[in-house]
Amino acid sequence: MPAEAPFIEFRDVSIAFGSRPILDRISFHIQRGQTLCILGRSGVGKSVSLRILLGFLKPDSGSVLVEGREVTTMDERALQQIRHDVTMVFQNGALFDSLTVGENIAFPLREEGNLQEDQIQQLVDQMLALVEARDLRDAIPASLSTGQKRCIAIARALAAQPRAILYDEPTTMVDPLAARLIGDLIQRLKRQLGLTSIVVTHDMRFAHRLADMVLFLESGQARFFGPASEFEQCQDPHVREFLQLDAYVLPGQA
Repeated sequence: MPAEAPFIEFRDVSIAFGSRPILDRISFHIQRGQTLCILGRSGVGKSVSLRILLGFLKPDSGSVLVEGREVTTMDERALQQIRHDVTMVFQNGALFDSLTVGENIAFPLREEGNLQEDQIQQLVDQMLALVEARDLRDAIPASLSTGQKRCIAIARALAAQPRAILYDEPTTMVDPLAARLIGDLIQRLKRQLGLTSIVVTHDMRFAHRLADMVLFLESGQARFFGPASEFEQCQDPHVREFLQLDAYVLPGQA
C-alpha cells in the first residue's frame, strides 16, 4: 500500500532578497495531522517560508505543494482557496481594535457571506469555547494581554474551519505561563480537530513540547529535517551551537 502523500511539501525552494540569499534549496514535508516546528535564529527565513507557502512571496526556484497542488504557479483566485485551507496566525494577532473579541471572530465569517447571523454567533461561541475564552467575548482587544490576543487570533483563524494553521512565533513577548497555555492550546487543537500545524519559533523548549517533526534553518540552509526525537542528537555543528546556547542559563535564573 503506497504511503500517504504529504499534506504540505517544499522541494528545493530558494529565494533571495536582492543579492542576499534567504533560503537555499530547502526541502521538507509534513503529513496531515502532524506538527512541524521550524527552528533557527532571527533572520534565517523561518517566517519567509510561511509567506511562500501562502503565496504572499514567490520563490526564485523550487516547488511548493499543498495536497499535491502547486502553489507557486497559482493565480490569486486559487491562492484564496489555499489560504482558506491553510491559515496563518500572525505575531501581532492582527485584531481590529474597534471591534469586540466576538466581533473580531465574526468578521471573516461575515465577509464570506454564506452564513446566517445566528450561525455566525454560534460559531463564535464554539471558537471561544475551544480556546477557553468565553468570558472575553465582549472585551476590547486593548484590554487583553499579549497571550490573550494570541488565543483570540487562533479562535478567529479556527472559525474559517481550516485544515492547517501556521503560527508565526506564537510565544514572542509573552510570559512563560502564557507560552505554556498557548502550547497547550495548539496541542489540544491537534488532538481534538486533527489540525496540521507549522510553528515558527526560536524557543527549543516550546518546540520540544509540540513537534512531531523539526526543520532547523541556518544561513539559508536546512541543517536538520527529521523527527523531533532525533533533533537533539544531531551532530551538525550549527545545531549543536543552537542547542548549547538554548540550554545556557544566565546566573540568577537557575
